[in-house]
Amino acid sequence: MAITPLMPVYPRCAVRPVRGEGCYLFGEQGERYLDFASGIAVNILGHGHPHLVKAIQEQAATLMHVSNMYGSPQGEAFAKRLLSHCFADTVFFTNSGAEAIECAIKTARRFHYANGNPERFKLITFSNAFHGRTMGTISATNQPKMVDGFKPLLPGFQVVEFNDLAAAEAAVDDQTAGFLVEPIQGEGGIRPATDEFMKGLRRICDEKGLMLVLDEVQCGYGRSGTFFAHEQYGIKPDIMAVAKGIGGGFPLGACLATEHAAKGMVFGTHGSTYGGNPLAMAAGQSILDIILEDGFFDHVQKMGNILAEKLETIVKKYPELCLEARGRGLIRGLKLSVPSRDVVAHLRDNHGLLTVAAADNVIRILPPLVIEEKHIDEFMEKLEAGLKSYVPAQAA
Repeated sequence: MAITPLMPVYPRCAVRPVRGEGCYLFGEQGERYLDFASGIAVNILGHGHPHLVKAIQEQAATLMHVSNMYGSPQGEAFAKRLLSHCFADTVFFTNSGAEAIECAIKTARRFHYANGNPERFKLITFSNAFHGRTMGTISATNQPKMVDGFKPLLPGFQVVEFNDLAAAEAAVDDQTAGFLVEPIQGEGGIRPATDEFMKGLRRICDEKGLMLVLDEVQCGYGRSGTFFAHEQYGIKPDIMAVAKGIGGGFPLGACLATEHAAKGMVFGTHGSTYGGNPLAMAAGQSILDIILEDGFFDHVQKMGNILAEKLETIVKKYPELCLEARGRGLIRGLKLSVPSRDVVAHLRDNHGLLTVAAADNVIRILPPLVIEEKHIDEFMEKLEAGLKSYVPAQAA
């Protein structure tokens, strides 16, 4: 059989969206799906949001791309605005989350190089983490499905158990540059870090002069109920990667850092042809316009609490199938006793409900952050109908 025109690296399903509207996707034949996947946490304003669409249209007609050899009034304006709402002093814009993580890794290593300690290059990472698909980012995980066939991996990473502070501290040695961690693991099964763990990592970094590098590609940008998830732990990172929701569907990511952490990132140390282009900056500005409005994060928290309560009800109602509800804000998970991919497919194909499978037999529930209670009600109706029809089919 000849290879497909699109390289066959995705297990593509029969859903073929051609249009999106709000919290819904529509297929080639007009099929309607309730989208609680959001392009895997990307479409935080849903589909076709008029403010985002208008910003992209107007910028596309004005100026889409110029080289980073020139000044960037669009990038400077977006950077200043973004930085005024977070811990960081400087930002490098990328096209994706993996690129943002790559920049974060380089920034952490370069910090120690600039301090005269080039031997401190190793980042301690954590079990079941997902940081991207580049050679650098797959080297930072211990998931066989990510690394099989791509060895030898890049040196400079050591994986220890997630949420095990003692193991993290014991792994620190003279080569350690810092920690790379997701405050809430997404692909790893919607597993929030404990307060003790996050505060402990910050303490270790402060005591030993290490970099705390956060991956908020999936859990950041309002999805956890605050602008960034680390705010809920009462800590600040030194370096942080964000993407997904930052562009609302337009390819955009960012590596944020304090002035101290970025001391080694000088002329010639990093670059990107497309990163920070005017079109991306317009998309990013339009997202900030909406999510920084008064009450936006309160709305996410409210919808998240309603969704959490309803998921707990499902766990109690179907204890043999649904084992645990997890998450914060609108990054939620439902742990099952059966393969989550099977249930995700069943919900999609038979009930018009889009969710995402994750590790640990978890269904990821990642709706647009603009959902209303009526969308949660519809989600629960479809979820329960799917669970009811799935159980006897498997039992048989």
